[in-house]
Amino acid sequence: MTEQDLAREIAEIASAEKAADIVVLDVSGITVLADNLVICSGRSTIQVKAIAESIEDRLLEKGYKPLRRDGFNEGRWVVLDYGSVIVHVFRQQEREYYDLENLWGDARRLELGMTTS
Repeated sequence: MTEQDLAREIAEIASAEKAADIVVLDVSGITVLADNLVICSGRSTIQVKAIAESIEDRLLEKGYKPLRRDGFNEGRWVVLDYGSVIVHVFRQQEREYYDLENLWGDARRLELGMTTS
């Protein structure tokens, strides 16, 4: 699975968990941190945790284990680091505050080919 395929798979899992405003950014030419960022939102800390847990569980079934994970205790901003793909699951208030899409404004957005809420 390519990095973009993995990012799209993550986006689909997040969508199935009713994540809002799912965005995949190609940051490969901008930073060495990752090739893609997946950013999405949940309406509550419970939903943020559920989205992140679903992503982690479904990818574990496919043999992908995050290198690092953070934010599960608070549930306001969960980060799952899969090396080439970093997942950010925000509560909407934190997403607006940190505004990663603007921070990575030079990044190309990947077309997901799915309807996101």
